[in-house]
Amino acid sequence: MDFTPTFQITPSIANRLLEIERNKEAINFLPITAKVIASLRETARLMTTHYSTQIEGNALTEEEVKQVVMGTSGFPGRERDEREVRNYFVALEYVEEQLRQNVALSEKLIQSIHAIAYNGIKKTSPYRDGQNVIKDGITRTIVYMPPEAHDVAPMMKALAKWINQQIINQELPVPIIAALAHYQFATIHPYYDGNGRTARLVTTFILHKTGYGMKGIYSLEEYYAKNLQGYYNALTVGGSHNYYFGRSEADITPFLEYFIEGMAIAFQRVREKALNYEETEITSVLQLQTERLRELRPQQRQVLSLFQKSKEVNVQEIAIHLGINHRSVNGFIKKWLEQNFIQIENTSKKARTYTLGKEWEQVVLGKKDNDLN
Repeated sequence: MDFTPTFQITPSIANRLLEIERNKEAINFLPITAKVIASLRETARLMTTHYSTQIEGNALTEEEVKQVVMGTSGFPGRERDEREVRNYFVALEYVEEQLRQNVALSEKLIQSIHAIAYNGIKKTSPYRDGQNVIKDGITRTIVYMPPEAHDVAPMMKALAKWINQQIINQELPVPIIAALAHYQFATIHPYYDGNGRTARLVTTFILHKTGYGMKGIYSLEEYYAKNLQGYYNALTVGGSHNYYFGRSEADITPFLEYFIEGMAIAFQRVREKALNYEETEITSVLQLQTERLRELRPQQRQVLSLFQKSKEVNVQEIAIHLGINHRSVNGFIKKWLEQNFIQIENTSKKARTYTLGKEWEQVVLGKKDNDLN
């Protein structure tokens, strides 16, 4: 079964693909500290959870989602919303765990993702055993009628195989593969409920698996939630609401344009956010350095420049650098050792050398106190 539907790489899609690649490379080479990455990743997880569940009608705010995930608060009367948020966050962690273990995409993995995201249980969810329909929330008219239940299992098996083959062949750009996988999953609609959440988590898995994880610091779900009607419109293709009457052969270029635009915007935003974090971090470090340097005597500040050139120095080098005699240097060294400004590296009396104390070494390297551990 071929899951590559009719589509065109329009100039808009081509340009967006180039934007995605530029931002991807820029982010991968940004000198972001581990602390900044961890902070951005946690923010992205919370945003992904908030917006993905919001798409399904969850009413919790971003701050409330954070409280639920952290277990710091409950919201009486909104237990269902809380449960959805917790389940999705756990499913997101499960996806990340599977990626770390280098697990391949499979039906079992997809079924496990659905089970956790929808039911909060770590087992596989069986596909639907009957027909379901998607109706307009206001008019209650049928918007889409997916494939019949007896076709779901073979189609899902073929879809998983197709995705893995596309990843191996690399004939299509990865964002296109992810978009097609998302579209086809939504088209098959293998479950009575929870299809959207699962489709987005599977898409996340594919992108991370193929090098588009961006250190886990971006969220596509924000774009979907803020362009929700566009999301639904992009998924509505073909001349009939019935899968068997044109949906499978329809031109899905509009959905690709929507999806690729979302990726490009998300990647650009996270690049800007990472740069802002880095600039803030640099400013904070410079402020810290300035404050700490005020604690030093003039001779200590002079010696810092010597240690920036060479990690280890001896008495003679310090004397030459400060323009004073050895006896005066020995007097300074005694005080500096007591203050932990410097420490002895080579203990030999004839070849004794000194390095900066650990704390001051970190200041010189531009690290904060809480980065020392």
